Amino acid sequence: MDRELVERAQHGDREAYEILARDSARRLFLVCQRILRDHDLAEDAVQRTLVAIWRDLPGLRDPDRFEAWTYRMAVRFSLAEARHDRRMQGSVHLLPNDESQAPDELSALFDRDALERGFRRLSPDHRAVVVLRYFVGLSLEEIGGVVGVPTGTVASRLHYALHELRAVLESDDSLASIRKGVPA
Repeated sequence: MDRELVERAQHGDREAYEILARDSARRLFLVCQRILRDHDLAEDAVQRTLVAIWRDLPGLRDPDRFEAWTYRMAVRFSLAEARHDRRMQGSVHLLPNDESQAPDELSALFDRDALERGFRRLSPDHRAVVVLRYFVGLSLEEIGGVVGVPTGTVASRLHYALHELRAVLESDDSLASIRKGVPA
C-alpha cells in the first residue's frame, strides 16, 4: 500500500480513501468469502469492513501496517457474520453427467469437491487461519496479530484444521473404495 495515500485518507481525503477501498475490496472479499463460504455473507462482511476502515482510519498508528490492519478487520467481521448467521451448511451442486470429460478433469473436480466439503466442516476460526496461512501467505506470528490470538493458538488451530481436512479426505477415499468394492 502507498503510505502517502493512507496518510491522506487518515486526514479525511475521500478520494484517497476511495482508492484504498477500491484497491482493497477484492482481496478482502476473497478472504471473507473463503472464511464464510457464502457470497452474500462475504459481501456483508466486506461492507462492514470498509465502513469500519473509514471510521477507524484516523486512529491507525502505523500507516505501513494498513494491509494487516484491514485483514484483521475483515477476519473479525467474517467471524461475526459466521456466528450471527447459522446458515453454514453445505449446499449440493448437481454436476452434469458428461461422459466426454477427460479422467484428469473429472478427478480434479472430485478432489475440489472433497476439499470444499472438508473446508465447510471447519469452524470459522479454523477456516480463518487456513485462509490467512495458505491463501494470503501470512506467517503464524502475522496471523496471530490479525486474529488477535497468541502464535501457539494459531499453530494449534492450523494443526487441528489440517487434521480435520485430512480426515475428511481420507474418509471420502475410504467411501469411494467401498463403493467400487475395493477394500480400503
